[in-house]
Amino acid sequence: MIELLLSVVGQRGVDALAFLLAFALTALMDSVFHDRLPHDHGREFAVNGALSKGKARGSGLIFVLCIALVSMAFLPFKVEYVIYTVLLIASMLSGYFDDAAETAWNEYKKGLIDFVIAIVAGATYLNFNGCGVHFLQWSFTLPYAVYLLLIVILIWASINVVNCTDGVDGLSASVAVVTIGTYLLAYKTELAEYGTAGVVFMGALLAYLWSNAKPSSLLMGDAGSRAMGFFIAMLSLKCGHPFAFLLAAIVFIVDGSLGIIKISLKRFLHISILKNTRTPLHDHVRKNKGWSDEQVVARWLILQCVASALLLLLVRG
Repeated sequence: MIELLLSVVGQRGVDALAFLLAFALTALMDSVFHDRLPHDHGREFAVNGALSKGKARGSGLIFVLCIALVSMAFLPFKVEYVIYTVLLIASMLSGYFDDAAETAWNEYKKGLIDFVIAIVAGATYLNFNGCGVHFLQWSFTLPYAVYLLLIVILIWASINVVNCTDGVDGLSASVAVVTIGTYLLAYKTELAEYGTAGVVFMGALLAYLWSNAKPSSLLMGDAGSRAMGFFIAMLSLKCGHPFAFLLAAIVFIVDGSLGIIKISLKRFLHISILKNTRTPLHDHVRKNKGWSDEQVVARWLILQCVASALLLLLVRG
């Protein structure tokens, strides 16, 4: 079926059709299942956290399943892609069940789930793609154990920094669209057929943003943010340039990682840093700098676009 479509409309036509189908299916399912999703309890320590209380949460369940269906329909059937799709759903479900629980899951429990998902994804990637790595114009091969460790760190970090960035209407999904688009522009040839999965993801996220733009009526919850983090990490790997993550996802890294580093140093080493900085960083600029939610979204998007342009310059250079 895919071969027939390619012969008729070409790869661009296939990608456009996949995008439109993902957008339409997500929009339809959001409308149908909106009132059946769990409701947000509000965030006790987040700036304006109480405003989200009562809103439908867990839309990530909807758009991730839509992405999985459309991706499997448009991608060639390969065991590698099937495993990635299963792991994408697993990362989503871990967040969804946490969203739906009366008491939030323990951080260590979620961290362990992320770790297992990262190991399976890493072993799968290395099995099908080998240990070759590209960095700008250089190529080299890493020892299996070293590369697997780095992949686990990448996936675990990506899941968690993207999750931490999800706290302002329209923020994380908008930045994710730019990040995914950056990979598609910079590494279209390297991603090859897997680039279609990125196009599908963008279509679903834009449909979700229709209801998540401020004032939002729908939240993705951990179900969506954790799956986004997993997928962005997989794009970094599949393009063969994992270090591109440092620029392609720099807003997620800076906004989401500061809190993780701050809490980890305090908890495990009893070292206090950033005492006058609220984390995630989007809360700091809203509370301490007086930025509106719209300013945060616009300025974070501008910063990511600048970083993405720099990456494209380096790649083309």
